[in-house]
Parts: sequence; C-alpha cells; structure tokens
Amino acid sequence: MKIKGMQPFILAWQEPNDADYERMTVLLRVDTDVGISGWGEAIAMWPEACKATVAVIDGGLAPLLAGEDPRRVGECWQAMKAHTWWYGEGGIAALAISAVDMALWDIAAKDAGKPLHALFGEVAHQTLPACASLHVNHPTIDDTVSAVSGYIADGFRSAKLGLGKRGASQAGRDPDYDVALVGALREAVGATPDIMVDAGNGTRWDIETAIRTTRRMETFAIKWMEEPLHPGDEAGHKAFKAAVHTLVAAGEREWGLAGYQRWIESGAVDVFGIDPARVEGPTGFRKIAAAIESANKIVNAHAWSTAVLTAASLHLSVASPAAILFELKPIPGPMQFDLVDQPFWHDNGSVQAPDRPGHGAEPKPDVVERYRIA
Repeated sequence: MKIKGMQPFILAWQEPNDADYERMTVLLRVDTDVGISGWGEAIAMWPEACKATVAVIDGGLAPLLAGEDPRRVGECWQAMKAHTWWYGEGGIAALAISAVDMALWDIAAKDAGKPLHALFGEVAHQTLPACASLHVNHPTIDDTVSAVSGYIADGFRSAKLGLGKRGASQAGRDPDYDVALVGALREAVGATPDIMVDAGNGTRWDIETAIRTTRRMETFAIKWMEEPLHPGDEAGHKAFKAAVHTLVAAGEREWGLAGYQRWIESGAVDVFGIDPARVEGPTGFRKIAAAIESANKIVNAHAWSTAVLTAASLHLSVASPAAILFELKPIPGPMQFDLVDQPFWHDNGSVQAPDRPGHGAEPKPDVVERYRIA
C-alpha cells in the first residue's frame, strides 16, 4: 500500500456551542493506491492559520510522504518531524503533522480491520463518563443553570463551565458573578455531578484574584480549575497550586512532549488537556499520555471541534488508564451531527469508542463541500 495523495479542506461553520460564532478547521483526506482513505484534522481555527496549515501539507508533507506505506505511521511521523526541523516544534508545523498523522492511523486501522484503539494495545476503559463541555454564554445565571441542569438530566455525568467566552454572559468578567454561578448550579444539580471550571483565554485574572475566586468556588466542591492564569505562566501556576485544594488543569495549548514534560516536572498541574489535532497527532498524543501516566496525573482529551477530532480523541482516551472522563459539546451542531453518519454521543452518560474499522468518523462529501472555504 502506498500514499497516493492528500486533499486538505478548510471548513467554516456557525457553532451553536459558541453562541453561533464562526469557527474554522482543516480536515485532511489521505488517499492510497488500494482505495483506502483516512481522515485527519488540524484545529488551526483562524483563516490565516488554516491557509498556512494547508500550505505546509501541500508544499511539504504531501510530496515528502508520496509513495510511502501509510501503515508505517511511526516512520512517517519521524520523517515529518525531520522535514520540519527548522520551523517545527510547535505552531503550524505541529498542526499539519497532526492532520496527516491522524489520517495515517485511520488508514492503518482500516487496513487491519480493527477500531483505532485496538492498535494501541489493551483498552483501559470500555466506556468513559460523559462531560458536557460548554461555553457559558447565556445572559443570566438562571439561564445558564437551566441549560446545564438540562444536560445533567439528559444523562451527562458532569459539566465544564467555560468562562470568558463570546456571548451575552458576564462569566469570566466578574468573579462575584462566577462564584454565584457555580453556587447556583451546585444547588440545582445536587452533590453528585462533578463541576469543572475553565477560566480559559477570555478570563484575565491576576494570581490573587485566581486564588481568591477558586477558594470561594471550592465551597461548592468544584472538581478542577482549568487555566486560571496565562498558560505560559509556570511560576504563577505553581503558586496557585500551593494555595488551593482543588485540582489544577492546563495543557491544551502546548504543542508537544517537551512542553508537557516541563509542566509535569513543575508539579503545578494535575489534569493535562491534550489535543491530537494540535500535538502532532495521535502519535504525539500517545507520547505525552505515557509521560502523564507515569507521573500518576490525569489525561483529558481536548475534542472541541469536528467529529473527526472527537473520534481520534475518544479512541486515545479509552486507551489511556489516566483518562477519567470524555468531553462532548452538549448542543448538537453541524460538525458533530451532520458531518458523519454515526455521530459520537453518550448513552445514559457513558461514551464508548466505536468498534468499526478506523477511528470511525467518515465525513460526508456533500457536507464537506457545503462548509468548505476555497
């Protein structure tokens, strides 16, 4: 079997989980001379980054791997790393490698007639608890609590509240509002569902505010606080970790093993977000997950884009003994439910990786064309 060609697609859509704002990504189809194709994703998000990712794939990685055996995923990954040595180690190169690597794993699993997780060895989880991973963009606390309570009633086992997002909410802009929101949600859903808080990119707390706000939220038994400070502030996260009792989450904006290793050694992070459409694909994800598992920390796949990324993240999660849940966007959208015939969802609060060959996300050509940007 040989790689015959690569076709990237830039997609843009209105995301209902992000207050209907436009989001973008790069999907990639890798074709072979025996008729098997694989799909990958690079979560580049912005127009210029998507275009640059396509340029790296078309101008560098596609000709580099033309004629190679796609089942030799590790060798192909090393070849891409060697090729991008000057401009790699993160950024656009990592995004491009992610899409290609994900598609190659899809091909290898399809050729073997096995689901992707079967190629990773023994499965650690048959299912994982479903977490409703949402952006808080409702105009009032009552509206947010009503929506999240509905997700819990529909079977989700936990909820992660993304603060500082686009939309009508004050969340992430007023610490008193944030604490009141968490308190009202805890009162509404009871003691059982876990509540996680993601301060994220849109929230601008100094360390004193982050510590004070988190301590107040701990009264309502939050599971973890994610990125309370800028993700590059290692010293700040160490001081924050020493001052609170809750778990600290971070990592989704790192690019590769070296960055995650620094955070592991810092002792500042308990829960590590990893995005296989960013960290040089499933190959990069597995290297990072192995280091996190060895450190007895928690692996948490970041899968907030299309069904292709969800598929890869789910297979990687069930294969990792350090995974404890799986995040899903709670509002059905076109990249979850229209893009593929068999959307990924939970069954009474549990998420299971599909047993069909490959990663299980086969984009529909007509839907890809509908949302494709030339």
